[in-house]
Amino acid sequence: MAELIEFETERLRLRQWTPDDRAPFAALNSDPRVMVYLNSPLTRAESDAMADRCQSLIEERGWGFWATELKATHDFIGFVGLHIPSAELPFSPCVELGWRLAFQYWGKGFASEAAKGALRVAFQSLALPEVVSFTTIHNHRSRAVMERLGMQESGIFEHPQVPEGSALRLHCLYRISSDCNVPRLDFTRRHPGTAYT
Repeated sequence: MAELIEFETERLRLRQWTPDDRAPFAALNSDPRVMVYLNSPLTRAESDAMADRCQSLIEERGWGFWATELKATHDFIGFVGLHIPSAELPFSPCVELGWRLAFQYWGKGFASEAAKGALRVAFQSLALPEVVSFTTIHNHRSRAVMERLGMQESGIFEHPQVPEGSALRLHCLYRISSDCNVPRLDFTRRHPGTAYT
């Protein structure tokens, strides 16, 4: 198991997953408003399997799609982080920046705030040369976040995991490189097996 990376932003804590995250994660994954630009809402079993996968990848690599909570209340609001896509994409290999937040936390700047922290980890800790992000061309909210992060639109592609004929299959790609000016972030490394507090 890798040394785990966790970090905080002004309002958020990005951390390893816990069992208590499963129920609120299932709730957001079953919300049609959250899943409108994804293939379909998830069942509880599918949501739990995704959380398990996020957790195991963080254990394996030390980073991934971190569970994201409000520092003030400790409420779980979704995930934000870095991921190596399993699909063979036209720009593979790559590391993706992604997020999925519960609907009640939209429009408050949380995705941008957490994503900026994830980019700092990508460039300052992991020394990645580039990070990409992508979404269906119709997802203007997520595209706006990408642009606020300083990412540059870099083309259109058909996502191989979206069924042919689906209105969601056509995706836009955004990129950002390590030579961008990203302020430094203090983050925490945890040894494997250390309990989150």
